[in-house]
Order: sequence, then C-alpha cells, then structure tokens
Amino acid sequence: MPYAPTETNWSLRPGRAQDVEPIAELRAEVLRADLLRLGRYDEHRVRQRLRDGFSAAYTSVVETDGTFAGCVTLRPDETGQGFHLEHFYLAPATQGRGLGTAVLRTLLARADTAGLPVRLTVLQGSPARRLYEREGFRVESEDAIDVAMVREPAAGR
Repeated sequence: MPYAPTETNWSLRPGRAQDVEPIAELRAEVLRADLLRLGRYDEHRVRQRLRDGFSAAYTSVVETDGTFAGCVTLRPDETGQGFHLEHFYLAPATQGRGLGTAVLRTLLARADTAGLPVRLTVLQGSPARRLYEREGFRVESEDAIDVAMVREPAAGR
C-alpha cells in the first residue's frame, strides 16, 4: 500500500544509541545512487561516517504507523547561533509522498521559534535539493560534490 502522510500516521521520537546501525544501513541505501554517480561510493565509509557523527541527543527517528521510516538530526551549530540539519534519510518506500516535507516543516518550525537559521549540505544532483529549495533554503556555496544551503528563520526571510 502506498504511503501518504497524515497528521496521525507519522511521528518523531528521540533517537537512541541502538538506532545507529539501522540508520547507518538506511544511509547507505539512500545515498548509494548519488554517491555512485559522483564516484564517491564506498560501502564501508558511507556507514562509518554516520557512526562517527551520530548523536542520539540531536537525532529524531521518523516512524510511520509505529515503524522505523527514517531519521533526521538537527543540532546546534558550532557558534550556537543556528542549527545544522543532517542525516535526513527516509526509507525509499516513503519518499515522494510528502513525508519529507512534513518532517522538515516540523523541524523548521522549531528553528523559527528559536529565531535561528538552519544550514545543511546536500550532494550535487540530489533530488532532495528541490525539497530544501521549496522550503526556503538558498545556496551559500557549492563544489563538485556538495551544495551548502541556508534557510533564515521565518521572521527574517
């Protein structure tokens, strides 16, 4: 049955230490095509980078009807004057049906309440970039692999 988000069938729960391996596997699955296209796919490294940077304290697990469907991390940046959104992965079966938009808007509302910008990095050519642009992110810088984006809080846009 195709997934369609509603107000009641998805939720965010706090991340836990034991979430790291399912999230690392999801990351490898979701990023595989883009990393292969960019000549950067390494089966071990794609998982290890997640493990090395995982923080349960800032990670939320996306669940649909009580089942693991993805994750997202929203952590304060180094300056304390903004947030960095990272590790935003959704299971392929849930993509393209509005769940990413719903999750992102929930997190952006938190940043807007705090009056702080949100930054992220997306791979060149990733379809996720369209989602971020629709939600107000603009390009700050880019190179052959990554696109750095920022979204100012709603009051500042």
